[in-house]
Amino acid sequence: MMNKYCQGPKCHTYMTTDRKRGMKGDKYFQTRTVNNYSYGDNHFCTVICQGDWWAKHGERAVDHFGRIHEPIRLAPENAWVKDYDYNRDGPTQHHFLNKLTNERIPLTSEQYRDNDYTLERARQTERIERITT
Repeated sequence: MMNKYCQGPKCHTYMTTDRKRGMKGDKYFQTRTVNNYSYGDNHFCTVICQGDWWAKHGERAVDHFGRIHEPIRLAPENAWVKDYDYNRDGPTQHHFLNKLTNERIPLTSEQYRDNDYTLERARQTERIERITT
């Protein structure tokens, strides 16, 4: 397995013992490898290195990937999320929840766990259940 190195542009300049390498008389500091305790989706060894990267590249990254020029609005049509109410004394209640209107559409636990189960399918199921009852 190849080592994955911290992408912080100044990582090698922080003088910590784990960055120090080399034999006596030929010492140097080097960039850390990223381990289990990493930041920024496993690209940085510390939050400091992540901040250094952002200070150097952040403006260009936002310009490249798309700068927002007007506020994004959350309307009732796109405010739906899968949610649940935990009940330690009984079954957990799963549902689609509209974060603005608090409207709920009940789900089974299987439907909740199914990443392909959409709001539209839940609405169709709800309509069918209303017709048959």
